[in-house]
Formats: sequence, structure tokens, C-alpha cells
Amino acid sequence: MKMRSCAVAGMFYPRDPSHLEQLLEKFFSGARSGGNALGVVSPHAGYIYSGQVAACAFAAIPSGFSGTFVLVGPSHRGYTTCGSVIPWETPLGVVDTDADFVKALDIEIDEFSHRDEHSIEVQVPFVKYRFPRARIAPVMMGVQDISGVAPLAGKIVDAARRTKREIRIIASSDFSHYVPETRAKTEDLYAIEALRTLDVKEFYRRIEERGVSACGYGPISVMVTACSMLGATKGELIRYATSGDVTGDHREVVGYAAIAVM
Repeated sequence: MKMRSCAVAGMFYPRDPSHLEQLLEKFFSGARSGGNALGVVSPHAGYIYSGQVAACAFAAIPSGFSGTFVLVGPSHRGYTTCGSVIPWETPLGVVDTDADFVKALDIEIDEFSHRDEHSIEVQVPFVKYRFPRARIAPVMMGVQDISGVAPLAGKIVDAARRTKREIRIIASSDFSHYVPETRAKTEDLYAIEALRTLDVKEFYRRIEERGVSACGYGPISVMVTACSMLGATKGELIRYATSGDVTGDHREVVGYAAIAVM
């Protein structure tokens, strides 16, 4: 059976199943469970740096969820918006893709473009570990202009309604890249503040105003917009951290945020 093989196992997260399971268990033991978020923002760096923050994001969704996770991640290699319909491999086992849902999105299916992209892959072991009965709908977002946000969000909501799927939406994004920690915290939290009221236009404005180097601002905005269409009314910052918290080097950091939309 054709499947999407792990591209960054052994680099971004452990390839050994036992090691990976122990690490995820540790992350979730340090995450406060609660609420029932319709969507979350989760980072996609190496687990040593951002795994605890990612666990905090996924913990905002009840562990019994068994529907479809729409995983929206940015393309770091310049590919266009596309979906994947084949199963995805993880060291913990294969995660099935909800192919009918992906096809209902009416976007291009391009397995080649997904082959080496890590932004979605690093989310999949979290799904496999915490939500073993869930399926995924991988969506890579190409151009992240605000003009493309509402159309893609609308496709997600329309697909959910037509397929009658219960969905949760995961936006994969890191925030500031390789700037001093004080600057990262100030600028990231300034941009994130706009998401408390789900104001995507203000989020884009603040990103542009401060030059925030978040890599997945488009997927974040798609998730927020789709959740708004599904009835969400607010966003909540659950946890913010930087790579400096792990490395001790605060001169150049990457920012990570777990944000729940409810």
C-alpha cells in the first residue's frame, strides 16, 4: 500500500517507537487538559524545543476525539496549496487519511509536494499517540496572502458539512525566527493578542507592522476563520516559549505558541 513515509524522524523527533512514546508521555504529563477547542495552533520545530508547547495545544482537545484532524501547514519549499490522501507513516504506526474529506475540499492532490515537508509531519505523531481512532486530512498551504484565507477556510467548512465529519483544525506554525528573545516575545505576543477576538485582518496587520517572522501565519488564519464559521468566538494563548528556554541562548531564538480557538 502506498503511504507517505517519515521524512524527518530521527531529526525532528525520535525514530525509535519506545523513545518517541516516552517523550510524548512526558510532554502530555506536563500539559493541562481541558476545554474542547475547535482548532489550535501547534508549533513544528524539533520536539526537544517545541514538543511541550505542542502537547499543550493538543491537550486542549478531548483525548476521546475520533473524528478528522484537518492539519494545515505552510510549505517551506514553495509548493502550492494541495492535499494528501494516502496514509501517513509514524514510528508509532500508520495514521489513516480521511481521503473522502480531502477530496471534498476541491483542492489539488499532490503527494510529491508533501513528501519532504515537515510542518505537517511533526503533528502526526501527536495525533497517533493521543487520538488513536482519529484520521487526518493533510493540507499544505502555498501562498499565504490574506486573500487566500477565506476561500480555503470556506472549503474546509463546506467539506465538513458535506461529508458530515466532526473535525478539529490544527494550524502548524512557529513564530519569530532567530531574533533576540525579548524582541521575539514582544512581537509574537503583540500579534497573538489579535487572535483573542479572532480578528484575522488585525493579525495580518500586526504581523506586517512588526515584521513578525512567523512561518505559518496563513494556516493560523485559515484555522481561525474556519473555526469562526463553525461558531468559535474567542482565542486563548495556552503557552508561549522560545528555543532559548531549552538552549539557554537568548540571543537568537525561535518562538512557539499553543493557542486554542473555542
